[in-house]
Amino acid sequence: MMVKFLDLNSQYRSLQAEIDAAIAGTIERSSYIGGPDLPAFEQEFAAYQQAEHCIGVGNGTDAIEIALEALELPPGSEILVPANSFIASSEAVTRGGHKVVFCQSDPRTYGIDVADAAARITPRTAAIICVHLYGQPCDLAGLKALADEHGLKIIEDAAQAHGAEFHGRRIGAIGDIGTFSFYPGKNLGAYGDGGAIVTNDAALAKKCRMIANHGRIDKYDHVFEGRNSRLDGLQAAILRVKLRALDGWVDRRNAIARRYLEALAGIQGLTLPVLANDVRHAFHLFVVRCDERDRFQAHLKEDGIQTGIHYPIALPDLAAYDYLRDENTPRRATELAPTLLSLPMGEHLSDEDVEKVIVSVRRFFDA
Repeated sequence: MMVKFLDLNSQYRSLQAEIDAAIAGTIERSSYIGGPDLPAFEQEFAAYQQAEHCIGVGNGTDAIEIALEALELPPGSEILVPANSFIASSEAVTRGGHKVVFCQSDPRTYGIDVADAAARITPRTAAIICVHLYGQPCDLAGLKALADEHGLKIIEDAAQAHGAEFHGRRIGAIGDIGTFSFYPGKNLGAYGDGGAIVTNDAALAKKCRMIANHGRIDKYDHVFEGRNSRLDGLQAAILRVKLRALDGWVDRRNAIARRYLEALAGIQGLTLPVLANDVRHAFHLFVVRCDERDRFQAHLKEDGIQTGIHYPIALPDLAAYDYLRDENTPRRATELAPTLLSLPMGEHLSDEDVEKVIVSVRRFFDA
């Protein structure tokens, strides 16, 4: 049997009765835009993330763009972004009229390197986008100290970190504002696109909500030009069901990660994830490093094990950022990219699936 990298159908089957009822209820009420499930989900997700406010939006990319706009940074501000992430983390900066400044990624946690970020601050720097990549919380203590010293805003890109914690607090509202994606494959995924913004700042939350809904306070009362970026009622209803299962899913992901870490420790040529102190990793992805990545991936495929690569090209090396590349461009993410491989991870995996992965990995390195 194939060990699947992702199995959304298995997840659906585990909650089928509740999800079907939620979908049917939305259809019966015809509450496709807005409706009772949206504010209910926003309240429940805010409580889950230990935040005062949550605004549902169309997707995770919109969430970052809206957050940046709501912060009202000076036009053309420099925004620090890690070099290893999905392009949404950086394109939101450019689309907002600001300048991307790529920073080194920490080779242990893959989050933004605080020391390198500090070295790249100029009088034009206005904010840091810290990406909790793969589900591992960034060094928020170090970043907050840096931000406080230089008067910078912190945007937490938590698209891969639903359920993660830093020093006992859920990530997302530890910085000034946090953004989430509910892309179907995320730890908390919708059945289509979806996203959310969380913050403890009431004024910032109000501004985000207005931007996301055509700049209006009430229907036809438009204070400024905004955009159309709403989490629809159907997705909100589905997410309410899934949110109740999220902690159990993240616990299962951590149990699988512990088994991988225990069974694969000490293998020469294989670099495993490192857990930072006093964090709860969400383990959206379990990313290892191997200098013979492509051969390793092919071996696993032959053994019926699906894998992924996150990400094959570092952000500074994309054609989209040719114009930014110079002698100061961080190179660590470029060096790591050919070695990264994501092993199967998720609550869909049985203990037998996990053991099959372990046996196959060991066999490759023993050969």
